[in-house]
Amino acid sequence: MIKPVSGMIRMRGLAAILLSAGGAFAQAGGAPGAMVNQLPLSGRTAQSGSVAATESPVPGTTTSVNTINPTLQVSGSYAGSTGSTATLPFSGKLSLREAVERALKYNLGAVGMAQALRQARGQQLVARSSLLPNLNGALHEFDEKIDLKAQGLGSIPNLGASLPSVVGPFHYFDLRATLTQTVADMTALNNYRSSKEIVRSNQYSAEDAQDLIVFAVGGAYLQVIAAAARVESVRAQLETARVLYSQTSQKRSVGLLAQTDVNRSQVQALTQQQRLVSLQNDLAKQKINLARMVGLPASDGYVLSENIPFSAAPSIALEEALKQALAKRADLRAAEAQAQAAQFSRSAARDERLPSLSVSADYGLIGTGPTQSNGTYTLVGTLRIPIWQGGRTEGDIEQADAALAQRRAEIEDLRGRIESDIRDAYLDLEAAGSQVEVAAKNAQVTKETLDLTRQRFDAGVTDNVEVVQAQESVAGAELDYINSVFAHNLAKLSLARAIGGAAESLPQFLKLQ
Repeated sequence: MIKPVSGMIRMRGLAAILLSAGGAFAQAGGAPGAMVNQLPLSGRTAQSGSVAATESPVPGTTTSVNTINPTLQVSGSYAGSTGSTATLPFSGKLSLREAVERALKYNLGAVGMAQALRQARGQQLVARSSLLPNLNGALHEFDEKIDLKAQGLGSIPNLGASLPSVVGPFHYFDLRATLTQTVADMTALNNYRSSKEIVRSNQYSAEDAQDLIVFAVGGAYLQVIAAAARVESVRAQLETARVLYSQTSQKRSVGLLAQTDVNRSQVQALTQQQRLVSLQNDLAKQKINLARMVGLPASDGYVLSENIPFSAAPSIALEEALKQALAKRADLRAAEAQAQAAQFSRSAARDERLPSLSVSADYGLIGTGPTQSNGTYTLVGTLRIPIWQGGRTEGDIEQADAALAQRRAEIEDLRGRIESDIRDAYLDLEAAGSQVEVAAKNAQVTKETLDLTRQRFDAGVTDNVEVVQAQESVAGAELDYINSVFAHNLAKLSLARAIGGAAESLPQFLKLQ
């Protein structure tokens, strides 16, 4: 016997409206009530990584005064990328604007959020499908032989007639289209509404990821600029140290200086050379790190076409910045959308107690062949009335309530964190701005002191101890200034991220041309 492709043949030509408590609908080819979309307890996810700026006081180079030492920490997918040069050629010179544009397309954080958004949209389509008509077609072909006696049909009572014990074999086919439609199911409807909010949340999360990418790439670009400035500063100090070593060697050759003075000058030159090697190594690594973020080959074989000097921060009052952040931050909008999704999921859980109505119908041809067939149909209406679900509804409600409470707590925490980010950025701006001013004056004074000390040394008034000390002071003052400018620029970038819409406001905060 060839079994049917799917299901059993039902009685044809019978139109029935069945009222049931759930079982009859399943028997008639329908489905049980919709299940609630269970959301995770927390709406936060670390799968895309993080970007954060830290400000740690470290001992100053020239004095015992502590200075701010900024560090940008990028982890997870924001530190990686897909290749961009195949579709976007690279000239070998990288501006900040180009770095940001490449990163917004090819950084792995952006790619990951784009795919997460696609996945959420797919889940929305799945949730919507339970509310839309479902139409299927099937062809069944049968070859059967039936034992009627085994099924209790061996004779007809009161007539004395008997039926053959075996019927068949006989052959027939069934070509049929089936339509199912949910008429009223509040659980399925609220599941769909929840999925729409999840899509909206992912859209805002993608926008927030763009802000984080701008923050990460902008900070990495600033770090490369600072690293290059340190290299140039130490290279200049090395040249100065070599000139001093040459002078002391000449004076030693005519007996004007002791060998200890020559050795001291040589040690100073070798120390600067060691510093240069270390800083060049750090610069190369910083450039490779930046290249990895923007989709360029992992190499330091490119140059930055843009230098970002010190500039005053935009004149935005603290209260105005807080107001803009609460209105523009995409992560806050995403958290609010997640809370709305949790609200709909809770409604879906509660609606499991309500009746649901659905209809199913089919129409097809059945017979021994295409020319010997008759049209048949079935129409079923099902009203499903939940009576007892073994505690499933109460469990779904409990889980949905927990998820909603967690979402609301996360929104409250995020508002506080936004305010904290704004205030931290303003504090860093104030401290770094003052530090730049002091470091600039210190660099000027130490250079004047070095010039005067070298004049005294050339005149034979002093030995090279004071010259070496003055050189160290100049080197430290220049490094302090470089660190201060970087700290100030990074603080402005942090403020742009804290307010939101960093990609649009980046030229305003860093004074890009």
